[in-house]
Amino acid sequence: MTEALVTADKPRHAGRVEQILSFIAWPALVISSASILAFGFSSGHPSFLDVTLRKAWFFNLSYLWMLCWLLLLERRWPWRRAWQRSDGQLPADLAHTLLDKGSVQMTIILLSALPFFAHRGDGWVGTLPLAVQVVIGMVAAEFGLYWAHRLSHEWPIFWRFHAIHHSVRRLWIANTGRFHFIDSNISVVASLPFMLLTGISMDAIIWVSAITAYLGLLTHCNVAMRGGWLDYLFNTPNLHRWHHSPDPAEGNSNYGQNLVLWDQIFGTWLHRPDSELGEIGIVERMPRRFWQQLQVPFVWTRFQRESATADTSTLV
Repeated sequence: MTEALVTADKPRHAGRVEQILSFIAWPALVISSASILAFGFSSGHPSFLDVTLRKAWFFNLSYLWMLCWLLLLERRWPWRRAWQRSDGQLPADLAHTLLDKGSVQMTIILLSALPFFAHRGDGWVGTLPLAVQVVIGMVAAEFGLYWAHRLSHEWPIFWRFHAIHHSVRRLWIANTGRFHFIDSNISVVASLPFMLLTGISMDAIIWVSAITAYLGLLTHCNVAMRGGWLDYLFNTPNLHRWHHSPDPAEGNSNYGQNLVLWDQIFGTWLHRPDSELGEIGIVERMPRRFWQQLQVPFVWTRFQRESATADTSTLV
């Protein structure tokens, strides 16, 4: 059966050109962004920056490259046209992103500075080809990310924080970073030690972090893409949209951040290329304002009880 691309409120079958573009969009964006970063690793320009700042410069450039393309594609080639309409959550999305990214970077710096990890990359693993180190680092980090993510769905105390991310009614690149900062830091603490213990080099860690950033944008974008065989290796947009279903039979799946290896091993991989995804979101209630969303995990039970009769305009 030909897979339908959802470019309106209901699926429609794509033409030949659109089918081809839908298959190449994901790898083209990943490869082109990674190529920009690779140039930064090998280039001596800009010469006024030291090596570390140069790599950071090219990472930000590669991230901006992907971001601009996805903004354009979301307007021109949406997966679901209804998701182009504003949900009034852009200020909250951006505020969560800024707080989340800042706190996560601080946690990574503190963990990486611990004496236990001081000589990372000095062993034999650090001498392996960079590409091999990146694969090792991704598989190791994904183990921690998988279980942190899975438990954030299965343990109610963690779900209170993770529900902030799932409360949106549409997916697009602006809510990629919509996480409660405690939720994200739990994931970092659960995954970073696994990656550091592998002994991969700092360059490999930068690459793993960059790939995670790229795929995070792609999994949440509202662009008509098809994964094909990539769905069996990576967490593609097609897989991740099912993860945002409010139906536990669908949403409690595809926990991988970048890879679906651990989903396949532990039986939580869900692949439905010929099925239509319904509405996304959560069954619980979520306040609309950013500051209230930061507070709600700590008063979860009371808020759910008191908001049962609240004005819906105050809820997401």
